[in-house]
Amino acid sequence: MKGVIPKPVHLLDNPFQNFRDLIFNNETFRKALLNTLLIWIINFIPQILLALLLTAWFTNNRLNIRGQGLFKVLLYMPNIITAGTIAVLFSALFAYPMGPVNSFFHLMGWSDAPIFFLQDKTTARGLVGFIQFWMWYGNTMIILIAGVMGINPVLFEAAIMDGATAVQTFFRVTLPSLKTILLYVLITSMIGGLQMFDIPQLFLQGGPDNATLTTSVFIYNQAFRGAYMYNRAAAASMIVFLIAVVLSLVLFYFMRDRDAAELKKMEKMMKKAAKAAPREV
Repeated sequence: MKGVIPKPVHLLDNPFQNFRDLIFNNETFRKALLNTLLIWIINFIPQILLALLLTAWFTNNRLNIRGQGLFKVLLYMPNIITAGTIAVLFSALFAYPMGPVNSFFHLMGWSDAPIFFLQDKTTARGLVGFIQFWMWYGNTMIILIAGVMGINPVLFEAAIMDGATAVQTFFRVTLPSLKTILLYVLITSMIGGLQMFDIPQLFLQGGPDNATLTTSVFIYNQAFRGAYMYNRAAAASMIVFLIAVVLSLVLFYFMRDRDAAELKKMEKMMKKAAKAAPREV
């Protein structure tokens, strides 16, 4: 009930004090930001690479793969399993000292003593990143396949007639045509990475030694655990929101269609010139 009972409102003399304290004086928050970045990179890079590979495989008409629907369902299934179920599953798999993974390592002779995977910072981050990758690569694949299906088939037919290989067609036709879809995937994945909460919280609760503490887990702990610091949680939320906005603008800038932008600029210049021409006469 403590988290529900309203507290008296106290206005600070410096409205940016909470932000300054978090950024400059709170090492835990800075560590949460770094953990979020590292886990997102560990998750996203193999996710987008595998999703692109599977997209090229499923959309290649030359291969004529049978049972595509079944493969797509199986690859997408991890995304519909609840985070709680996955946390319990991986906790059991990497249990110490007699989990299935430790037993397999001992059977293969790779390790004489059991490994405490969940108490090592590197393996803990790696496991959280792998779980996020495993849960979401199927979703990314489906989005990319939908984007490929929206490309004009005439482009692929022209590439085949020109003698382009499957690899050349993918890199010269498919990828450039997927720029908008890739931008969507990048931004949604980045925002999802900043909001990463369920797996780090349910699987390891931010441990060991805050190695898997993400910004969302930090915000949750500040607001609903311990001292119930709602002001600090609100400030951290605003900082995460601003980071998401800035990164989204950067992605929009670097992935914009430069040719279309130049064409619009030329059209504007031509319109201005057309309007100014009668006045000169």
